[in-house]
Amino acid sequence: MQVREPVIHEVITEVIRTADAPQAIGPYSQAIAVRGGRTVYTSGQIPLDPKTMQIVGEGDIVAQTERVMENLRGLLAAAGVGFEHVVRTGIFLADMQ
Repeated sequence: MQVREPVIHEVITEVIRTADAPQAIGPYSQAIAVRGGRTVYTSGQIPLDPKTMQIVGEGDIVAQTERVMENLRGLLAAAGVGFEHVVRTGIFLADMQ
């Protein structure tokens, strides 16, 4: 009977930071890249302007969505990827109206 030794893979993570997305407000990172698995995990995004750290488009879902997508574009670019590499996303709405 042949016994196999367990294979242990080292997970290498890299904190992603960019001025093209709002700075993290709390104990988390803007994004984390897992290099061995070539995966990037981004934090939740709200429509903050990264330069002013103010919410944009109060009551305007189009302006807010555009800001969130620009923030995500900046995070992805800082990780060396783009929207064409996104596999999964989640969108949470406060008001379905």
